[in-house]
Amino acid sequence: MDQERLSERISSVISRVMDSFSENKYIDKENTFRHPDEQDVLMVLDELRQLVFRGFFAHTRYKVFTAQNHTSMLLEDILYHLSKQIELVLPYDEARYGAAAPEELSGAAMGKALDFLETLPRIRALLETDLDAAFDGDPAAFTRDEIIFSYPGLYAIFTYRIAHELYCLDVPMIPRMMTEHAHRETGIDIHPGATIGHHFFIDHGTGIVIGETTHIGNYVKIYQGVTLGALSTSGGRRLNNVRRHPTLEDRVTIYAGASILGGDTVIGAGSTIPSNSFITSSVPAGSRIPG
Repeated sequence: MDQERLSERISSVISRVMDSFSENKYIDKENTFRHPDEQDVLMVLDELRQLVFRGFFAHTRYKVFTAQNHTSMLLEDILYHLSKQIELVLPYDEARYGAAAPEELSGAAMGKALDFLETLPRIRALLETDLDAAFDGDPAAFTRDEIIFSYPGLYAIFTYRIAHELYCLDVPMIPRMMTEHAHRETGIDIHPGATIGHHFFIDHGTGIVIGETTHIGNYVKIYQGVTLGALSTSGGRRLNNVRRHPTLEDRVTIYAGASILGGDTVIGAGSTIPSNSFITSSVPAGSRIPG
């Protein structure tokens, strides 16, 4: 193609794209200064990982005798960036903050960021139990270090536990940004609204979906390809804030490819669900469903 023809085609493309900007599409909203910054959100998530797994991801230049200083600097950085990102997303909660003044948004954002930081000891304690569950549940894991550094399930659970606390503080958008980042990285989709107990183990993990209103008890183990989902989304927005996803009681094991659907579906404590099952009604405690 000669240079003149190339220039003509490029000019045509530019004109057509510019014309499409005038069609009032939602994706063309230019309120960019009120949108969250994805890179800042992911930076906060990375710094939180350094705090949660301090012995593994903390910067090597910080020695034990400077641990308090390093922790202080990390927390200060997290607080600053997280509060700024929360301030940007609060107006998405139009009922409470749609007409809020900048000073009100700033104060509310700082309060929520501080409330979140106060949950970090609990998050760390929960993740210690999740690590134990992975080590105890997977004979292929030679050390806990191997799990921390390489298991996608633990990373997805870590991200979920961070995002869940922000979700519980009614922070818009940021929790989903975090869990969808983990989804892209691991193939594991955990909605931050799900409720998950301690000693939670995801083995392999690829293709797992855990919906927003799912309740999961303690000592639960889930294998790859499991869906904890809704029976139907035909109700659309009318199903917002309605229980749509199942409950797994304590010590339930769900093997690969099983689908458990519906807000009224309860898998009783100690039950085992075999691979490729399709379950839309409750299962009594202690059940061993034939494969």
